[in-house]
Amino acid sequence: MAPELYALLMIVFFFVALFSGMPVGFGIMAVGLVFGFIAGEGFIFNILPSMIYGVLTNYTLLTIPLFVFMGMMLERSKIAERMLDVIGHMSGRLPGGMCLAVILVGVLMGAATGIVGASVVALTLIGLPGLLRRNHRPTLACGTVCAAGTLGQIIPPSLVLIVLADIMNLSVGTLFAAALMPGLLLAGLYLLYLLALVVVSPDSLPPIPLEEREAMSATQLAKDFVTTVVPPLLLMVAVLGSIIGGFAAPTEAASVGSVGALLLTALFRRLNWSVFKDVCNSSLRISSTIFFMDGARKAAQQALPPRRLTK
Repeated sequence: MAPELYALLMIVFFFVALFSGMPVGFGIMAVGLVFGFIAGEGFIFNILPSMIYGVLTNYTLLTIPLFVFMGMMLERSKIAERMLDVIGHMSGRLPGGMCLAVILVGVLMGAATGIVGASVVALTLIGLPGLLRRNHRPTLACGTVCAAGTLGQIIPPSLVLIVLADIMNLSVGTLFAAALMPGLLLAGLYLLYLLALVVVSPDSLPPIPLEEREAMSATQLAKDFVTTVVPPLLLMVAVLGSIIGGFAAPTEAASVGSVGALLLTALFRRLNWSVFKDVCNSSLRISSTIFFMDGARKAAQQALPPRRLTK
């Protein structure tokens, strides 16, 4: 069978596994291993250990567990929840102000975690109840949360970009620089859509109630912005700026970001043994899944029959 047919069948069976309820990571691994076994006649299991070892010793992919740790630490420390509350109150006078805040926090979460699942779960837990409580249209509230959460797929430091850099043999910093503006442009289009929807259907995007806005003074709001939003924002700018500007390698910047996330969590008095243990366990599970998926992909690629060139 031609390699092109193998590729098409792999896509079909991946969607079958996906719609059957299988987790995405296990679906990718299962399809890669099964078709690699069929095409390579069992040769995949001979090269799979060496491929996984090669992934684990890849210096570029070392950034993955560091960025995962950084993002999970910021998520578990409730920093995202406080950022959403502050930004939401700052734009509370505008119709749809909370939806705009969800998009902005989604950009910050994407730049902090690089993990779509973590961003969507975090925004769902901290943003969706507030939108529904303030009488936002349920379909619009869910769509805003999903759109904001998936920004982590393209906004650096996206884990997808790190894996693509390894696959395409490109610089991680180059891919980060190339994806930054499209990611921000996509977030800007989301904001423009919400603002246009305010004009068309203002009842679906009500502002924060007046009594809730008056409960927080302008002075307190400015203080909360400086203490809650500015520190993680500076950390993200420092990490991404050092990579894109060429001042530090991605691994070095990710290490500094992990330490910075620890310090921010301790500054907000959220760091304890339970949080640290939970973050380490979550980071280990996510990183192991990504490494095994990449190893299975490389093994399946090696096991597939070579494409014959025809004149």
